[in-house]
Amino acid sequence: MIKRIILSFSLILSAQAFAQQGTASPYSFYGIGDLGYNGTNEYKAMGGNSVYSDSLHLNLMNPAAISQLKATTFSVGSTSKFYNFKSDQGSDNIKRQSLDYFALGLPLTKKYSVIFGLQPYSNVGYKIENEQTNTLNQKTNNQLEGEGGVNRVFLGAGYEINKNIQVGVQASYYFGNTKHTDLITMTDAGDGFGLTSRTSEVRRIDYTGYEIRAAVQYQGKYKEYDWQANLTYSPETKLTADNLTNLRILNANGGIVDSREVFNGSTNLKKPQELAIGAGIGKNLKWFVSGQFTYLENSKLGNSWNQSAYSGFEDTKRYAIGGFYIPKYNSFTSYFDRVVYRAGFRYENTGLVLKNESINDYAVSVGAGFPLFGRTLSNVNIGLEYGSRGTKNSGLIKENYFNLSIGLSLNDFWFMKRKFD
Repeated sequence: MIKRIILSFSLILSAQAFAQQGTASPYSFYGIGDLGYNGTNEYKAMGGNSVYSDSLHLNLMNPAAISQLKATTFSVGSTSKFYNFKSDQGSDNIKRQSLDYFALGLPLTKKYSVIFGLQPYSNVGYKIENEQTNTLNQKTNNQLEGEGGVNRVFLGAGYEINKNIQVGVQASYYFGNTKHTDLITMTDAGDGFGLTSRTSEVRRIDYTGYEIRAAVQYQGKYKEYDWQANLTYSPETKLTADNLTNLRILNANGGIVDSREVFNGSTNLKKPQELAIGAGIGKNLKWFVSGQFTYLENSKLGNSWNQSAYSGFEDTKRYAIGGFYIPKYNSFTSYFDRVVYRAGFRYENTGLVLKNESINDYAVSVGAGFPLFGRTLSNVNIGLEYGSRGTKNSGLIKENYFNLSIGLSLNDFWFMKRKFD
């Protein structure tokens, strides 16, 4: 049954993964867009830290955890995003829907497992309008709009050296494109009259690149408690960006008067190195709490097509804490005693600096994993996240958001020899 479900999801979602507009943030203008969360919804509900690992859930951020899989696991998730933007000029509400990931994990032996999948890595989806007046008293209206993003397809493997130590490696290939449109209308040529024609600049950037992520994990016991610790590292790599610009002059009805296409060449963008370290403690099948620190060398992101005189980058530091609680995992009398209850908190400076203001992001999250009825080990995971990013200082935009995430984790035993058929 799970094989038919996986095939159906894969055919539907693989087409949607490249066509979505997964953000409405004006901050997605910079760099390669708004970087999404690279884990599953189970971990997002725990503050986004990836310390915990078990035998039934996919940990997309810690390849060493893949070795713990005991069942073939297919995981898919999506998020509904509700934004509220506030600035000195007013406020606005926008909604977006995105596919977050779909992945398949396969335990090949008792100690060795593999995983592969597809997910968006960044999203672009801004719409900005502003008016400017120059020294000649000429007024122009600029309408900026962006769409697209970068996706990643990944393949990873985990190996259990012994009952305490696991290692893993994951390779990702990045691909995708973003399109940025700047429509300029001169509303006043300095004499009280505007021009009937407009100019349009459409810039398409195609991205390709790769990443290698390695991890080591330790599991042990302290008295009656279980504890886990892990370290993951991704070295600096390159993303190739090809820039093609289409310049157009439009009439009052939007018709093309003249156009010219310019290939601006290729450039190599630095994908910064990333280091994450975390640890947690708990009781097996009862509760677990963990914390994680992540460092990204985003200060090297200066080489980008999308820059402005007042934008820059700094290194990112992310702090996350979270955990789960199960009242009674094997309860026969109460369904809700078998539900996994999750909560977490995270804080980070995103690495983006505008007008000398660091763009910070923080969020609280809660969630629950609901077992599917019957003898299956599969579950539905629902998470809620409320957060805030940015600031109204220096004429910037304060972004408050609410996310509703739904994930499905399907488990089956593909390679187990059956005693009865």
